[in-house]
Amino acid sequence: MEIGAELDHLQLCSPDPEAMARFYERAYAMKASSQGAVWFCKGPNRAIALVKGHAYKLDHAAFRFGDETAWTNLRESISDAERLPAPASPLIDVPAFAVRDPENNLLVFLLRPDPVDAAATAPVPAAHCQHFALRTPDPGRMLDFYTRTLGFVLSDQVRDAEGVLRACFLRTNSLHHALALFMAPESRFDHQSFEAPDWLALRQWADHMAGLKVPMVWGVGRHGPGNDVFFMVADPDGNLAEISAEIEVCAEDRPAGLWPHEQRTLNLWGSAIMRS
Repeated sequence: MEIGAELDHLQLCSPDPEAMARFYERAYAMKASSQGAVWFCKGPNRAIALVKGHAYKLDHAAFRFGDETAWTNLRESISDAERLPAPASPLIDVPAFAVRDPENNLLVFLLRPDPVDAAATAPVPAAHCQHFALRTPDPGRMLDFYTRTLGFVLSDQVRDAEGVLRACFLRTNSLHHALALFMAPESRFDHQSFEAPDWLALRQWADHMAGLKVPMVWGVGRHGPGNDVFFMVADPDGNLAEISAEIEVCAEDRPAGLWPHEQRTLNLWGSAIMRS
C-alpha cells in the first residue's frame, strides 16, 4: 500500500544559485526570489530551492502529506536514531521530519495538505512537481532502504541479462513513480520532472521552450516504465529537467514489472540516455 505522499519540492546545490533560479523562472514559468543565501522559484503546484554548493547534488527532497494519520504513521515507523529534524526553510513552514538515505540524500516529510501555489510567469499549462531521479552505484541497497524503511512501492525494475538491477521506479501514491534510481559510476542527482495533464499540454510546454530557445536534450519520447510521454532540457548546471504527461496511474495491487536493460525500455520511440 502506498504511503500517500506527493513530491512537494526539491532543494538543489549549485555553483551559481542565482543563474539556476533565473533559468527555472524563464523555462519553467516560476517566480524567482532570494532570501539570504537561498534562491526560491515558485509556480502553480511547483517549487524549487537553490543553494550554493557542488553541481549535481541534491540538498534535500521534500514530500507532502495531506493526511495527518499517514504522516504520523511514517514518522513513528522511523527509529529515533534515523529520524532527524527538518532543515530550516521558508518552504518547510509546517510540522516535518527528515531521514537520510544510504548515500546521504536528505528526505523531508511535511504535514501540509496543499502544494505551493504561485502565479506562473508565462501562459503555460498546469505542471506539478511529480518525481525526481538519482544516480547510484548500488541501486539494490537504495531500493531496499526506500521500500523497507520509507514504505515506497516498487512499480518497475530494469535488470540486465545477468540479472543485475540497473534501474527501478518507486511510487508514493497512485502515480507510477515519485523516485527513479539509475545505476551509474557515481552518486549524484539526475533529474526532476514536472507533470502536465496531457499530450496537448506537453506540446504547449515544448513550444514554450522553443520560444525561449531552450533546446531539448532528450525527447519527445515515451518511457517504457510509466508509459508517460516526455521531453527533457538541461539547466545551467547540466541537470536534466523534464516535462512529462499521462504517466501511468497504478492500482494498489499492481505487481512490479520487469524490463530489460536496453534503450527501448527508457524510450519506446527511439534513443535513450543510458546512465550505465
